[in-house]
Amino acid sequence: MTAVLLRGGLILDGSGRPGVIGDVLVEDGRIARAGGRISAPRARVVPAEGLAVAPGFIDMHAHSDLAVLTDPDHRAKATQGVTTEVLGQDGLSYAPVTDRTLPVVREQIAGWNGIPETVGFSWRSVAGYLEELDAHPLAVNAAYLLPHGTIRMNVVGLEDRPPTADELERMRAEVDRGMREGAFGLSAGLSYVPGMFAGTDELVELCTVVARHGGFFAPHQRSYGAGALDGYAEMIDVAARSGCALHLTHATMNFDVNRGRAGELLGLVDRAVAGGVDVSLDSYPYLPGSTTLSALLPSWVQAGGPESTLERLRDRDVRLRVARELATTGSDGSHGVAVDWAVVQVAGVRDASLAALVGRTIADLARSEGRPPEELYFDLLVRDRLGTTILHHVGDEDNVRAVMRHHRHTAGSDGILVGERPHPRAWGTFPRYLGRYVREEQVLTLEEAIVHLSARPARRLGLRDRGRVASGFVADLVLFDPERVADTATFDDPRRPAEGIPWVFVAGEPVIEDGERTPLSPGRALRHDARHC
Repeated sequence: MTAVLLRGGLILDGSGRPGVIGDVLVEDGRIARAGGRISAPRARVVPAEGLAVAPGFIDMHAHSDLAVLTDPDHRAKATQGVTTEVLGQDGLSYAPVTDRTLPVVREQIAGWNGIPETVGFSWRSVAGYLEELDAHPLAVNAAYLLPHGTIRMNVVGLEDRPPTADELERMRAEVDRGMREGAFGLSAGLSYVPGMFAGTDELVELCTVVARHGGFFAPHQRSYGAGALDGYAEMIDVAARSGCALHLTHATMNFDVNRGRAGELLGLVDRAVAGGVDVSLDSYPYLPGSTTLSALLPSWVQAGGPESTLERLRDRDVRLRVARELATTGSDGSHGVAVDWAVVQVAGVRDASLAALVGRTIADLARSEGRPPEELYFDLLVRDRLGTTILHHVGDEDNVRAVMRHHRHTAGSDGILVGERPHPRAWGTFPRYLGRYVREEQVLTLEEAIVHLSARPARRLGLRDRGRVASGFVADLVLFDPERVADTATFDDPRRPAEGIPWVFVAGEPVIEDGERTPLSPGRALRHDARHC
């Protein structure tokens, strides 16, 4: 491996201290020296004058579980300066699975990841999935979280009931095995089936196992609407009772009922930290959310899995009951808030014959067809076999800014990479932080932002040799122009790469060089330190 000398950049080392001009020498995939004038006659010199040199960004909430197997280029993340992403999110992913549950999981989260024909799904365990990643060329590193919903599906099924004592012990054993095989923690999707059927005590029991391994709990909690604060309080209670570190994923306060109320969430976090609970959180720097269209359905409709859901949605009486719930109180799937179809925009479809619907709201489509929006909604779910993804325009700018200022905050794109018009956060999250919220809005200083995007997430993951520009650390590095860095992905054109990020290194190898993707794929599957066991 050729030594590389980054000459004369503004070194933002991840400590939060003011940046300093200096050189960085990379040898054998690690940082050999950082700071001052360095002489290295045999090294390849990369001029970094006018650029910031920072630790590679860590995407704490990614949905690239299959994309890393099908797209070795992975420009969505590499061009942003992301060098590590955390997979297995929202309680639903592909390991551990059984022969019985794998087809169900594939169907259920097709809207997140598609169903690529080139993936053979030969693995069943976490170890097998990580080995599959290692067998493929990866642009960036991948860390994995155990998905609670999938584990519950493996053991309990898709029914709305608590586990028996024997089933709970089997779930604990699956968590223990997955942590030993390299998972970094446990995710949950408590507004998705079957995670929404889990009680607090069940989560405490599983998080106790995660805590024993030094991992963390990353829940998509039960509500981001009317019950948001109660949901966050429950997650803090789980962490306090189990002794498990807590990472509140996509920590937002959405919908009109929560406008301007981020301070109440952050107050919960501060009180928990003061009481000895280890809490962190992540967010994306956009207003709209993104999920599947079927996620708005009540849990009772989704019990039993996709085929049972589709069968119920063909029943007129079921449709009438669901329509009443969505229009009045809002279902548990729609966060206890009555659905406004004018803010639910189709972002992607599974059936290519429905592509003309992409970019339009349910309300607009219903008007154009002269029928009630609920009727169109149900028909679309059935025709697209629950595979439709949406943008949900329910965010609040004051809340977004307040959350990103918090001293326990990190960044997560929550980016869905499939579909005709996915959320631009999949391509734009990290440059948007640096361009809009650092340079233009000055919500964070440049030095603070690097702590949020690199150093703090590395600490949460327990990556002791990443997240800093310092001697001995792995050379996951990003070079960007503080005056030019910007997101260019838009809601109309969401797959546009960032500007102002000319170099990205993973383990000392350039995956982005002069703004272009190189043929190199030095990323790998990271594994949690098993010495915690």
